[in-house]
Amino acid sequence: MRILFATLLSLLLTVQAAWAGGTYQTPEDFLSEVFAGTTPEPSVLWLTGEVRAATTKILGHEPNQLRVRYWTQGQRSAWILDEIGKEQPITTGYVVNAGQIEQVRVLIFRESRGWEVKYPFFTDQFMHIGLTPELKLNKQIDGVSGATLSVRALTNLARLALYLHQQIPMAGHDAP
Repeated sequence: MRILFATLLSLLLTVQAAWAGGTYQTPEDFLSEVFAGTTPEPSVLWLTGEVRAATTKILGHEPNQLRVRYWTQGQRSAWILDEIGKEQPITTGYVVNAGQIEQVRVLIFRESRGWEVKYPFFTDQFMHIGLTPELKLNKQIDGVSGATLSVRALTNLARLALYLHQQIPMAGHDAP
């Protein structure tokens, strides 16, 4: 009986872990939705000099890439960014409009815990948030019990998307 119970418990935990992670939306579908089916050509922002230093400060570690792709239309920019939660990358889409977050969507979640960050009750907190001169969000984000590292990853990526948005030349403002 103990062996049967242990086997069932192990199976249940495996199924839960498999259910929690996965691809919720492809990056291509996210971009198509954001830009109403007409996705602009991607642009590239190089992470060098001051931009690299600020990116390191925001993430708390050196970025693992030299450039970041982004898409713009008018005052809006879309970013698909990865950050490690506990052990695996979380791929998240951010839309920044006129210096504030318009949308956050967890696209691919690879961790076994912390997947609650994919739900609107969490991601909606980022709506209309901007960035302070100290590279902090101008509003507090409430955490999710048991998802501390996933919350930190998405919060840091939100800060990064806002900062990177400030660095790109767009209609109506110039990059610093």
